[in-house]
Amino acid sequence: MDDAIRAFMTFLELERHASHETVRNYASDLRQFQTFMTTEYPDARALDPATVQTESIRAYLHWLDRKREKSSSMARKLASLRSFYRYLQREGMVGLNPAEAIRTPKQPKHLPRVLTKDDAAALMDFPAGQTGASLRDRALLETLYSTGARVSELVGINLEDLRLSEGLVHLQGKGRKERIVPIGDTALRAIQSYLDQRPLVDSRDLRSKRVSSPVFRNSRGGRLTTRSVARIVARYSNRLAGGSVSPHTLRNSFATHLLDEGADLRSIQEMLGHASLSTTQVYTH
Repeated sequence: MDDAIRAFMTFLELERHASHETVRNYASDLRQFQTFMTTEYPDARALDPATVQTESIRAYLHWLDRKREKSSSMARKLASLRSFYRYLQREGMVGLNPAEAIRTPKQPKHLPRVLTKDDAAALMDFPAGQTGASLRDRALLETLYSTGARVSELVGINLEDLRLSEGLVHLQGKGRKERIVPIGDTALRAIQSYLDQRPLVDSRDLRSKRVSSPVFRNSRGGRLTTRSVARIVARYSNRLAGGSVSPHTLRNSFATHLLDEGADLRSIQEMLGHASLSTTQVYTH
């Protein structure tokens, strides 16, 4: 099974253009299933994907349930197996998909957490002062809230992706799908203040777009990671009455507040980069 998993990871990276995080999650899910199979079925230590039966996958899900795994996590792991076996079918490595006939565990309906407009405004003001870190954090929070960008899209923004005079930013989303979204004046001013004081930024390079340099940097000058952004958002939002939130909460708040202000759902879908309108419709609730 090792070779099949490695081939599937290569397919995801090179053909599907999946993000590093997506590939890592698929690999983790499949390795966990492989470990379960070789532990529960010792004679399957050299596991051949073609020998896996539907009942084995049912047993795996039952094992996850006994471990009190969340239904959402179980659904994702089942989806990983389905995708893996669809790939193997396409490549002629297996005849049947043993995960196809298994029903996805029922998911509880959770509405996304959304900040009130007052809390969102307060959060933007928490990074006080004119230090480099404060200016960066203010620009970071404003950009998340003003564009609805995913955290992975935020850390991927380069200087040449900013069209400050036009009030636009270029984002690269899931599957390397690109989109250009508007960004508000307050966020633009915060970004400009951050860039004006940041070392190693040449305004001539920004105008000529000759460089590929991350906008949001760490203290060593490297690109911020998604985990670093999550920690920054959690640190400031912990001061809110409702406790800390994730970067995705700012994306949810962006969409919900736009809807409250009368924006149409199709426009919000395009700004968020959702492939399906049904994904965006959760904000109507």
